[in-house]
Amino acid sequence: MRLTDFSINALPLPDHNSVMYYDDLVPGFGVRLSCGGSKTYILTHGPRRQRDTLGKVGIISLREARLEAKRRLAEYTLGKERPTTTDWDSAVEEYLKEVALLRRDRTHKSYEYALKKHFKYGVTKLSALMPQDLRKNLNRLADRPAEQQHAYVALRAFIRWAYRQHYIERNPMDRMRQPHPYKARERVLTNEEIKKVWSACGDDTFGRIVKLLILTGQRVGEITSLTAAMIGDDTITIPAALAKNGHKHIIPLGPLAKELLIRDDADKGRRFLVSSSGDKRFNNYGKCKDQLDARCGVSGWRLHDLRRTFASGMASIGVALPVTERLLNHISGSFGGIVGVYQRYDFMPEMRDAITRWEAHINLFVH
Repeated sequence: MRLTDFSINALPLPDHNSVMYYDDLVPGFGVRLSCGGSKTYILTHGPRRQRDTLGKVGIISLREARLEAKRRLAEYTLGKERPTTTDWDSAVEEYLKEVALLRRDRTHKSYEYALKKHFKYGVTKLSALMPQDLRKNLNRLADRPAEQQHAYVALRAFIRWAYRQHYIERNPMDRMRQPHPYKARERVLTNEEIKKVWSACGDDTFGRIVKLLILTGQRVGEITSLTAAMIGDDTITIPAALAKNGHKHIIPLGPLAKELLIRDDADKGRRFLVSSSGDKRFNNYGKCKDQLDARCGVSGWRLHDLRRTFASGMASIGVALPVTERLLNHISGSFGGIVGVYQRYDFMPEMRDAITRWEAHINLFVH
């Protein structure tokens, strides 16, 4: 049959698996329909009937797909070498293994997070990805400029590597504009604002999370992912797999934080109030945060600003910078370079003292 936009739209979907419809104009060129409704342009060629994916219907036009099929057939006929085809997931794993050997652990963790979190293309062939696909995923991060910038850098490095490996013959990011540079936030809540936020927090999961962020200075994802196994009698242990920098982190708990995390109930026994298993991670931030803002009357702040507020508050009560950095699980700054290699003291006594002083400071204006 001769494929047209109309005939492609009218093709019936298979009851299971997928079915191919081939074009009369270009040998081997056709469209594959899956039972789930996906329609993809394909090219079957060569004695082994190798199949190339050209792109999704709707993402590229029929005319573009047919021209690409003709171009590839011409190259195959002339014997030009084609890049080795591989799928997205396989290429990412290969790339990350190379990064782990050649780059810093922090860079490897950052690239791994960005590529697997924001670009989930699965078994899609690299050669089938279009600039529009990559741009669409990056645009989803427009409201998070810092994360968008990190994702762009990781993606660009991976695509350049794939080009050097001959997995793609054109770099789909060549004409892609870099996201606008973001300005680091400087928002620090005042004592009066902390009081308003604290007072407006309910005794529900979100309210306890916000209070724990104020008291511990940890990252939002770390607090919301806490499980019973991570909570001790007077410490929290954040495993390396959960920590942003890949280093296990142990921080002391003060009385206020312990009360938020652990309660002994005469009937129910010991209860952990954030989560009891990793699959119960809280993720209803937006609605709860808007409601909290309306109740407390404090505007222009984000949950991550509480981490900066914690660090600034520690300085205001005279806590030494290395102790604050230990509490925040920073491995740069005071512990960067050669210091990070040889300095193995855990600062636990100093951290306990700092947390005690910080909770006393918070108690002055929230109770």
